[in-house]
Amino acid sequence: MAESVTIHGELELLARAGQLFSSVREEFVCAARDLDTWPRPAAREVAQARVRESGAQRVRKLLSPAALADEGGREHLQALLARGARVRIAAGALPHETIVIDRRYAILAGPDSPGGRAYTVTTEPTLVGGVYALFDAAWEAATDLTSFLRGEQPHLDAASRTVLRALGSGATDAAAARELGMSLRTYRRRVAELLDALDAGSRFQAGVRAGELGLSG
Repeated sequence: MAESVTIHGELELLARAGQLFSSVREEFVCAARDLDTWPRPAAREVAQARVRESGAQRVRKLLSPAALADEGGREHLQALLARGARVRIAAGALPHETIVIDRRYAILAGPDSPGGRAYTVTTEPTLVGGVYALFDAAWEAATDLTSFLRGEQPHLDAASRTVLRALGSGATDAAAARELGMSLRTYRRRVAELLDALDAGSRFQAGVRAGELGLSG
């Protein structure tokens, strides 16, 4: 019987729906802002297991650029690619995060909250089909991981990220330079280098671009 239930928090999700992660027979698709959207060891490890057991093109992962913000995330996704999964990166943050299993089950993640996320689990065919169609549309508009890393994702060193945080703080150039132990000239040169790396025409655009790519913060 088709139904939809709402589950609160990761522990309850694993307790009540964890078996779905290990029941994949044909296809596992996942859309997420980053690699911590879904509780581990569920979604993150099941993708690797499904690739090993089922072969190529049975797993598709669609992620926002924020998933590439740290080296560990990039290494994890590269490992999935090496095992035959397909990974694509959306142009910006994904407003809705979901998993669809065998086109029979869909799990949708709600927004973060102090009490933990709420997850909706459904087997209702119309809803599952609609979620899958939206995933497919977003997938077609996204860029495969290898191409994205080669041409679109700027790699900022630790100093550049420090300058980026200083820009976001709203401090004056003089105050930011003092805080970072730089001369004013050096700080402004680093800001110019940062804008160039982000392909931004202004400091405001740099902040927007960094947010889109998950590089801020």
